[in-house]
Amino acid sequence: MLNRTKAFACDVLKFCSSIDHSVINKPLIYQLVKAGTSVGANYRATRRAKSKADFVNKFKIVEEELDESLFFLEIFLFLYPEREEEIKPIENEGQELLRIIVASINSLKS
Repeated sequence: MLNRTKAFACDVLKFCSSIDHSVINKPLIYQLVKAGTSVGANYRATRRAKSKADFVNKFKIVEEELDESLFFLEIFLFLYPEREEEIKPIENEGQELLRIIVASINSLKS
C-alpha cells in the first residue's frame, strides 16, 4: 500500500503537470495535487499511530483525501473528455485504493 499510494501521488502529479494552467484549471490543479499527494503522506502516518483510535482516524483522513482526489479527477474528465484514456486509470486506482481503505476502516471498527 505504501508503494501504491506513492504511485497514485506520482500519477496525479504527472497528470497535473500536463494540464494547461488556465484561470479555471489552476485552482483545480492545486486542489488535486494537495489531495492526491496527501493520500500517500497520510497513509504513511498510519504507521505512527499511537492507538487504535488514532490509527482509524488517520485511515479516515486517507479516505477523505482519496474521495476528494476522485472528485477533482471527475471534474477534469468533464472538462477534458478527450483525455479519458489518461484520467481513467488514475481514477480507477483511486477507487480501488478507496475500497481497500474503507474495508480496512470497517475491519478496524469491528
